[in-house]
Amino acid sequence: MNTIIIGAGQAGLATGYQLQRLGEPFVILDGNARAGDQWRSHWDSLRLYSPAKYDGLPGLPFPGEPWHYPTKDEVADYLASYAAHFALPIRHDARVDRLERRGDRWVATVGAEELGADNVVVATGTFGRTPYLPDFAVDLDPAIRQLHSSEYRRPEQLKDGPVLVVGGSHSGTDIAYEVAETHETVLAGRDRGQIPFTPGRPGQKLFWPMFLFVGRHLITRRSPIAKAAMEDLRYHGGPMIRVKRADLLARGVERVHDRVTGTQDGRPMLADGRALDVANVVWATGFRQVFDWIKAPVIGADGWPHEYRGVVADAPGLFFCGLCFQYAFSSMVLPGVGRDAAYVARRIAARTTADRSLAAA
Repeated sequence: MNTIIIGAGQAGLATGYQLQRLGEPFVILDGNARAGDQWRSHWDSLRLYSPAKYDGLPGLPFPGEPWHYPTKDEVADYLASYAAHFALPIRHDARVDRLERRGDRWVATVGAEELGADNVVVATGTFGRTPYLPDFAVDLDPAIRQLHSSEYRRPEQLKDGPVLVVGGSHSGTDIAYEVAETHETVLAGRDRGQIPFTPGRPGQKLFWPMFLFVGRHLITRRSPIAKAAMEDLRYHGGPMIRVKRADLLARGVERVHDRVTGTQDGRPMLADGRALDVANVVWATGFRQVFDWIKAPVIGADGWPHEYRGVVADAPGLFFCGLCFQYAFSSMVLPGVGRDAAYVARRIAARTTADRSLAAA
């Protein structure tokens, strides 16, 4: 076949839509049972940080009131309806175990099956899907309930007693704010800053057009400030968005800016040597990009692929879509993924045209 897209999240579906418009044949391979399942696996109260007006993928607006903030299940259902609306060819329960170059083609291994293609688009997640946990997590007292943010769904999962949330990015602050309603809560980790606006508050109709313009057109990999911003987002997470410092204080969250660096007698220990007596730890410590299944020298020591705008120059026919800061700050959110998908699709179409011209000659 011409192109394999790996992943049926927003990036994979948007790339498929763009290839379909260009008349390029493709198939999407996804390890889940249905489109949107990755979103369904997030915690119950999660909502998008951007309003529905800006959350639609190319060709299909997000349904509902334009200024409401969709729940994670609404996003999942939208992705499933997007795939159905455009009849995108998806093979579900098809996890790619290995991707390698053989001659002038790429071969994807799915179980006992091998699929060859001229092009492959890896669309497996913005920050990766492998939870990051510090090595010392295994040294905590077994009586302490530990959950990574990918496992956390609701406060009822937690044991009675104090909760330590580790990670000061938006996920950590959201979870800490929620669990503090029913549990004594400590939030530990570097302050990642906060955007000067709260979603849903007055002024949003002025804020969002300006914010998205900056995120799409000014903070890009072509701008001088982009390198520092890209490294900060990729390795340390984003700022507080919906929950702010004042919200945490009002709910009684103890904010500790020291990092959790180890254990002492089975208890989590802060950098200043203080050991915390807690019954639960929620690790909002992010994810790792794990591309060890790609058998090609295209991944750097930091785990991120060597690409620009999703194109891997050293591996013809290999592309990525949906990466954090693939081109701009907006690349990691629904309002920005469509542009990246369109660029990748155009590069695939140009490559196909070049191959046909060479064959005709």
